[in-house]
Amino acid sequence: MAKEGSGRAARRTPEFEEPILQIEEKIAELKRFAASTDVNLTEQIEQLTRKSEELKRRIFAHLTPWQRVLIARHPERPQVTDILDLIADEFIELHGDRAFRDDPCILTGFARIGGVRCMVIGHRKGKNTKEKLACGFGCAHPEGYRKAIQKMRLAAKLRLPVVSVIDTPGAHPGMGAEERGQAFVIALALKEMADLPAPIICLVLGEGGSGGALGIGVGDRILMLEHAYYSVISPEGCAAILWKDAQHAPDAAEALKLTADDLLGFGVIDEILPEPLGGAHRDVPATAETIKKALLRHLGELENAKPGELVALRFDKFRRMGRFLENVER
Repeated sequence: MAKEGSGRAARRTPEFEEPILQIEEKIAELKRFAASTDVNLTEQIEQLTRKSEELKRRIFAHLTPWQRVLIARHPERPQVTDILDLIADEFIELHGDRAFRDDPCILTGFARIGGVRCMVIGHRKGKNTKEKLACGFGCAHPEGYRKAIQKMRLAAKLRLPVVSVIDTPGAHPGMGAEERGQAFVIALALKEMADLPAPIICLVLGEGGSGGALGIGVGDRILMLEHAYYSVISPEGCAAILWKDAQHAPDAAEALKLTADDLLGFGVIDEILPEPLGGAHRDVPATAETIKKALLRHLGELENAKPGELVALRFDKFRRMGRFLENVER
């Protein structure tokens, strides 16, 4: 388990990726040396590149659930703003909840993606220290969910589909958020999304933690990137409750069944979107293109659905989750 404040770049990279980074640094060093001299190092560089690709394939073919969590939290993993910059032909941000303030953690606005007009709602974590603090590191306040509810209602009024991008460790846990009705507002968001007479596509981009994720996670189609996670609680929180020790987070991640493969098998999500080898952060444009194609495909499939049918099918979809079979001996 990687610890912050030690090792390479304050351990910005998961520990299991260290062998890959060592080879990549050697490749970069050889390229710099070759560029500054007349020495031809093409063969050595190609050999190391092949070794790096082979190592990545071997490591990423056998990731544990905890390692997937670390990838989902990678500091360079693309955020909703990165994806919108690449897939949206146009985006107009909308602000405010008309009650308390604007929560920058929840991004809302009109977008045009591949010619399709829609309302985008998503968690924003921030790119630098100032933005991260303003966005609560991706933990939304009640006013953020109120803003999301209002913009979803507006989308339904304008007959626009909703694209919801989930990337949060959980809703903001502070006293102020609780005083302003965090639990009530999230419950209201669930109700509003369940009854919304407009198509809703949800995408789990990175972290999908607890009610903070579910607050914008009720949709007709739920998509999930390959190395994202979606869980009722963070592995650390689960470990602190069950083992009384957050160091058991890897065990908790295994028990929670929070990976895309697990959730597809349970029927919680509808499709897994593949990531570039090594994770979405290694090729953001390719990741964005995969997301764009998936969104347009699902939006096209739901384009002509009647509002009443959408709501009924959405209700049935979530009612089916959690069913189980019992073998009863007679």
